[in-house]
Amino acid sequence: MSDSPDFEAALAGLRAGDKTALDSAMPALYAELHRIAEACLAGERLDHTLQPTALVNEAYLRLLGQHHVDWSCRPQILGLAARMMRRILVNYAEARNAQKRGGGFRVPLDDQLELMENGQLDVQSLDLALTRLEGIDERQARIVELRFFSGLSVEDTASALEVSPATVKREWRTARLWLVRELEGARR
Repeated sequence: MSDSPDFEAALAGLRAGDKTALDSAMPALYAELHRIAEACLAGERLDHTLQPTALVNEAYLRLLGQHHVDWSCRPQILGLAARMMRRILVNYAEARNAQKRGGGFRVPLDDQLELMENGQLDVQSLDLALTRLEGIDERQARIVELRFFSGLSVEDTASALEVSPATVKREWRTARLWLVRELEGARR
């Protein structure tokens, strides 16, 4: 999305006060959300009922319903979308587990967050761990959310949180170590 000249032009228009520029940015935003949703659901079983398009549609609709969004700030938009996708995935997992005991919705992990040997993690366990982490260090929880659910780079995460990239790297390492300990403890 950030490499798209049309999207960059739309963001520049938004920053300059052109209210119609948002209309031209929406297709690029939708495409980026779809890429994120595909990454979140990659590696799932073939008969999985939640498809990337359904996930992105739900997140996109929720995002459009927000009133206090700086539409010219890509990291803020994707950060908000990450939070929405997290909630959608958790709600889906809870509903599925209520219907089918012991099922467990799993999200594949990226290479940077290898928390389990098989590269997959129960999204409900991750959500509980992130909620606990929020109580300890809210910024670290936001960094995990932005990096994991939105796939933001260190630089984009730093921009979204208004901190330095070095801070994001340091907090990301610390948060990953904490999550490994929490999630391994939850598996026992």
